[in-house]
Amino acid sequence: MISSNLSSIMANQSYMNASAANVANVSSDGFAPVQTTLNEGVSGGVRATFSQQSIDASMQSQTTLATEMTDQISIDASVTSNVAALKAQDEIFGSLLDVTA
Repeated sequence: MISSNLSSIMANQSYMNASAANVANVSSDGFAPVQTTLNEGVSGGVRATFSQQSIDASMQSQTTLATEMTDQISIDASVTSNVAALKAQDEIFGSLLDVTA
């Protein structure tokens, strides 16, 4: 369980990095944002996959701030819930060690 929480946090960190790069280049002419998808990993964890969006003929940045901001809100919620699960697991393991000691 801990490893799946950690892999989710790491995948969401990669997702946030890509989103931040998209936002940073919102005014860059010809910039094509990176689209991130979170998938289940081979061993049951979470992994981020990236794909470059195609550029249309306008040569303006294709980044949509509304999309990036809502993505960042969901990333924050996911990381927060995974950290809460890790804290709960830590408390359970601590209590278990106290009982056995």
